Amino acid sequence: MKLAILFGGASYEHEISIVSAITVKEKLNNFDLEFIFCDQDHRFYRIDDKDMVAKIFASGRHKKMPQLVLEIGAFVHKKMFGSERLDMPVLNLIHGADGEDGTIASLLDFYSIDYIGPRPAASVFSYDKMHTKWFANAIGVKTVAYESMNVNDPRVISTQLPFIIKPARLGSSIGVSVIEEESQIEYALDVAFEFDENIIIEPFIEGVKEYNLAGYSANGGIHFSIVEEPQKNEFLDFDKKYLDFSRSSAVSEAQIDSELVLELEKTFAKVYANMFEGALIRCDFFVVDGEVLLNEINPIPGSMANYLFADFKHVINVLLANLPQKRRPQVNYQYIHSINQAKGK
Repeated sequence: MKLAILFGGASYEHEISIVSAITVKEKLNNFDLEFIFCDQDHRFYRIDDKDMVAKIFASGRHKKMPQLVLEIGAFVHKKMFGSERLDMPVLNLIHGADGEDGTIASLLDFYSIDYIGPRPAASVFSYDKMHTKWFANAIGVKTVAYESMNVNDPRVISTQLPFIIKPARLGSSIGVSVIEEESQIEYALDVAFEFDENIIIEPFIEGVKEYNLAGYSANGGIHFSIVEEPQKNEFLDFDKKYLDFSRSSAVSEAQIDSELVLELEKTFAKVYANMFEGALIRCDFFVVDGEVLLNEINPIPGSMANYLFADFKHVINVLLANLPQKRRPQVNYQYIHSINQAKGK
């Protein structure tokens, strides 16, 4: 099976995307893979299989590799004599900006390239944490209470201590702070606003139970991974999440009763249906006093959440066979022709 893995991007999560791509490469070792690296200046490079190691990108050696251009239906490697089309679907593995904000999805749609990943509308509602709250409310899914703040707003917070401050459009716990004392607030706000002009504030729930569930749509239904209970201390900080992005071995299934599993799957299905077709996503849930709350939607989870599936290769094969097709209208200029005929021209 042919598949191109697209990674990198102009994002604070650029390096994490590289780690994810290297991990997925190992998990899909029986696929006919191409690797397309998007640098911070939005140039696309064709990376040879043997060069898929982190130091290639950190050293800038990727700049000596072939650049790619986009044409309808494919990325193209222009050569001295002719060109080579990479005629194959793409796995969007760009985390954060570019990959999860809808930019790459729109680009691939524009050039009629099939891809695994969230479509533009899904990206809008999952990339920005405030939009996720609005989306969840609209479909009847409960979330953690929150308030929002813009960089130009007065720094007045009504949420009671302790609470969490998060940049609205960033993942991997970058810029996130747990606030326990008032003296920590100003510095934490400065840090968060370094990454985003909008932030959200949520109450910090001591001892909250957290569960992760991934899934995808195929053959008329949603297929779920196992439920994972992530191991954490106070919260999953950047270093912990960075290491998680390179996970490739299976994890243990959460020891919870079947009723809670069904409730998590039911809530996941509400989030996924009619919005995330074509993507493998992971939802992170809190359970508070027996109630399931959506914490975050990960539209492009680290290393595609491969560790939550018993047969990740099968998952990708099934997804590729069930990608949604964008309807493209046929332009025939009938209206212009009819006007010209009426005018006798």
